[in-house]
Amino acid sequence: MEDNALNPKSVKAKGRALQNLVRDKLREAHNLCLIDDDIQSQTMGMTGEDIVLSPAARKYIPYSFECKNQERLQLWKAIEQAEANKKDKCEIAVIVKRNRTKPYALIDLDHFIDLIVAGNDSKDYMEFRQNKRNSK
Repeated sequence: MEDNALNPKSVKAKGRALQNLVRDKLREAHNLCLIDDDIQSQTMGMTGEDIVLSPAARKYIPYSFECKNQERLQLWKAIEQAEANKKDKCEIAVIVKRNRTKPYALIDLDHFIDLIVAGNDSKDYMEFRQNKRNSK
């Protein structure tokens, strides 16, 4: 069934499901240093980021999230929306999914390369980013 054949309630439920999945994965990944209230899913229909982060969470998760669970994605509009809602000193992450597929994260290429260079250790990554900002 295509998105345009769904009623608005179904479309919102589909979007909410992806937001909740992202929220839950972030909570699970940071359960030792954050509480559940630090990472919230935005109420459907509200403007701004799809995942709402507390100041404490923002220290560990320097991203502004835009979630799109659609069969026909207008990718460039999703990127523009993420950029418009982006918080200071954050990178955007557009999370996309459609029926019967796993979700994917779209991030800036230079940022992706930075992640590879820094490795998987978030402490090393944060130090790498800080050093890179200080050198500019």
